[in-house]
Amino acid sequence: MMMNGGRRQALWGLIALVIATVAAYAAGQPARACRQVELEGEVSAGQGWKAALGQGWIFRVLPIDGYSGWDLVVDRDPPAGYPDALLLATPPYGSINEREIGTTFGLRAQDAIGWNTRSFRFLTDAAQFGEAQQWFRQSADGGPNSGARNRQSMQRLLDIRNGASSGQLRILDARVVPGTRDPQSFAREWALAFSRTQHKIEPVAAGQATTDGRLIWMRFSLTLWFPDGWKFPVGVRSIRARCPE
Repeated sequence: MMMNGGRRQALWGLIALVIATVAAYAAGQPARACRQVELEGEVSAGQGWKAALGQGWIFRVLPIDGYSGWDLVVDRDPPAGYPDALLLATPPYGSINEREIGTTFGLRAQDAIGWNTRSFRFLTDAAQFGEAQQWFRQSADGGPNSGARNRQSMQRLLDIRNGASSGQLRILDARVVPGTRDPQSFAREWALAFSRTQHKIEPVAAGQATTDGRLIWMRFSLTLWFPDGWKFPVGVRSIRARCPE
């Protein structure tokens, strides 16, 4: 049905009014406040790093079993066991993921360093952490009706993740023995970005080079956002900042 000029003009005016109203409402909503923390550390092959976060939580950078590199982990202190609070809030599970800086899932050492910066989420509510661990383990049990149970578990894990805190790790410097094979198709961009991260190529004896390479050392910075009012350990300084979207 054709509209005359007056009706069309009125309709566009109504649309413009709705858009302006929505924009004004969004602009009027106060930005959610967080406490932002900046940390720096370094870690060598086969070794770990940790920092207390307050309220019984700790951030760890741990060697990856069977691979070269490190896992990012947020856990209770003492540890509450697998899976940790960063893994639970940073899907996909069992796949290439920003929480692993290493030669996993077909990445070479130089690709892992080129994938910079890393973003992740982590749980900070102990009760939600315990519940999320139960849902995760239930989804891995298998057995009758496992499909429906897995869907329920994943939905609940995603719901819990919506309230998780945010974090970023930036690699500041690294020492690597590059892998000799070509990069995987999905890692080509990271292979090209490797040159933009400060690094040093470590020498390797003749005949000792490997297809995946090795991560020898890494220096990094962490930016973490916590709920407003978070109680930090003595010596950890925070600023009030807008929470990441």
